[in-house]
Amino acid sequence: MPQDPFDWIDDESRRRERAGLVRTLRPRTADSDLLDLASNDYLGLTRRPEVTEGAVEAARRWGAGATGSRLVTGSTELHAELERELADFCGFEAALVLSSGYAANLAAVTALSGRDALVVSDAGNHASIVDGCRLSRAETVVVAHADVDAVRKTLDAHPGRRALAVTDSVFSVDGDAAPLPGLADACREYGAALLVDDAHGLGVLGDGGRGALAAAGLAGTAGTVATLTLSKSLGSQGGAVLGPARVIDHLVNTARTFIFDTGLAPAAAGGALASLRVLRREPGLAGRAREVAATLHRRLSDAGLTAARPEAAVVSVQAPSPDAALRWAADCRAAGLVVGCFRPPSVPDGISRIRLTARADLTEQQIDTAVSTIIEAAPGR
Repeated sequence: MPQDPFDWIDDESRRRERAGLVRTLRPRTADSDLLDLASNDYLGLTRRPEVTEGAVEAARRWGAGATGSRLVTGSTELHAELERELADFCGFEAALVLSSGYAANLAAVTALSGRDALVVSDAGNHASIVDGCRLSRAETVVVAHADVDAVRKTLDAHPGRRALAVTDSVFSVDGDAAPLPGLADACREYGAALLVDDAHGLGVLGDGGRGALAAAGLAGTAGTVATLTLSKSLGSQGGAVLGPARVIDHLVNTARTFIFDTGLAPAAAGGALASLRVLRREPGLAGRAREVAATLHRRLSDAGLTAARPEAAVVSVQAPSPDAALRWAADCRAAGLVVGCFRPPSVPDGISRIRLTARADLTEQQIDTAVSTIIEAAPGR
């Protein structure tokens, strides 16, 4: 009999199981009473009545889907309104909304590089940036994490080359921030463009949550482009690229994840726009998210756990092994608390972690509950 062409998958499954790296889907219910510190809903906006109503009203007016590529029928007045307000809020000339943050990074990296270009990528960058580098066909040099000198040396070794340096603003594993001013200086010195994924900075950093680039004084500067997700602080779904108008026009004409993808669903656009307007009205949300993160870090560190100091709203706590991280997260869940679990290959340094989301809407009682649950469930306790 012919060999089953998928027999190799069984071997891969056994390898993952031996390494403690099996991933499973766990559908949640709409009325779960679990305390959630695993989502990316940093500001607690995804269930705010004005945000859900924004999504509902957009669906009623425009329908359930965008109906096609934005270059055909998928671009609505709502998309354009969201783009204008995003660009204005974050301090950029123009914006382009896509169906996800992943698609936005693929679009920006591939459209702003190409076969003859050089891409300098931080070793800690998100998988979407890594995939963008692979698809770009550019020469990609991966440099040490948050190392401005490494970026400068790489650019210096390729004089006259069209170059793009790309980094997360806040890295999703440990919540540390990129040295944006130093990177911008290096890029200006060598005539390179700087692309920053501000997925974990928007809504948390900068004046009123305007993002890491605004906080660093780089929003709207020449040679700087940002990507965003609408699924974290804005509690919706989708992504965006922000930058000079000519860069956005270039993406409209060349970015395959924009040209050949169905436009963002109206409900997602409406929800994101409503969240953005809440953030304008309530600028203190950003500071509250950072305050919660600092409190979680201090209390967990004081208990003897190895927690990374947060520079935004991500707090990660090291576990001794992938299996231990998985058990820790499961024990927290059994006690009523949901935390993230990061294991290889999601962690670039090979150290497994549980990861916490410091939400702006957490009460002091909820913070107390989360801290005590994590400590009691910690491996070896």
